[in-house]
Amino acid sequence: MSNSPLTTCTVISPNQSGKRLHAVDRITIHCVVGQCTAEALGALFADPKRFASSNYGVDKDGRVGCYVDEDCRSWCSSSAANDDRAVTIETASDSFAPYAVRPAAYAGLLDLCEDICRRNGKTRLLWLGDKETTLAYEPGPDEMVMTVHRWFANKSCPGEYLMARQGEIAAEVTRRLETPQSAAPPAPLAGEPGGASPSPTDEEEDDVKRYNSIEEVPEWGKETVVRLCAAGVLKGCGGERDGDGYPTGLDLSADALRLLVILDRAGAFAACGA
Repeated sequence: MSNSPLTTCTVISPNQSGKRLHAVDRITIHCVVGQCTAEALGALFADPKRFASSNYGVDKDGRVGCYVDEDCRSWCSSSAANDDRAVTIETASDSFAPYAVRPAAYAGLLDLCEDICRRNGKTRLLWLGDKETTLAYEPGPDEMVMTVHRWFANKSCPGEYLMARQGEIAAEVTRRLETPQSAAPPAPLAGEPGGASPSPTDEEEDDVKRYNSIEEVPEWGKETVVRLCAAGVLKGCGGERDGDGYPTGLDLSADALRLLVILDRAGAFAACGA
C-alpha cells in the first residue's frame, strides 16, 4: 500500500502500532482545532509524549502531510479497532465552534479522500449516518465507509462544521470516483504544435464554454450564481444587466463554476450574505 502522492510534508510519528491487521475500508475525518500548517501538525505528532497521530493531515492551505504510513495504524480515533481499518485525516480548523475549515482545506480534504479511495480500489465512499448502522455494515470490496471520532469517545470531533458535511463529502467523492481518470496526456490545443482545428464533442464543448449570464448557467450551478450575484460577489463586466436585474458579462468557465459551487456548499460565502 502506497502513501498519497498529494503529500507535500512527511514527518513520521513514533505514535503508532505498525502494520495494520485489517484491510483499509474506512476513512475517519478529524478536526485539528487550530489553523495550523502541515509541518506544525507533524511536529505535534512527533512528540512521543502526546500518544497521538494520524495517517494524514490537511493544513489551513490545503497542503497534505503524512505522519503515519497508510499501511500502518495511527493513534487517532480512541478506538484501536477503528484505527486499524481507517485512514485517519486531521483537518486544520478554527479553534472555536463550529470548528469551520477554510475553503482551501476543504478542497484539499476532498482531493485526499478521492485519492485514498482510488489507490485502495474503491469506487464508492459511504456515509451511513449513525454509529450502530455503520459499525454493523460490512463494506463491499469497492466500498469505503466514513466514521467519526465522537462515536468512540466523549468528544465533539470532527466539529459541527465537518460533521454536517459528511454526507456531502461522501457524495462528492463518489461522484468523482464514477468519472474514470484518463492516463492519456492532454491533447495539444489548436494552434499549438501538433494541434488540430477544434471539433469538440458536447462534453468538451461544456468544458470550454464561458457562461456570461445566469440564463446560460446550467441548472446544477444556477442557484449558486444567483445568490452570489444577488450578494454582489459576482458583478460581471460592462455594467449591463439582464431582464431580472442580474449582471451579465460573468465570463465563467465550467471549471470556475464547479469551484464556486464547491466553495458555496462548504459555506465559504456565508460571511458575504450569499
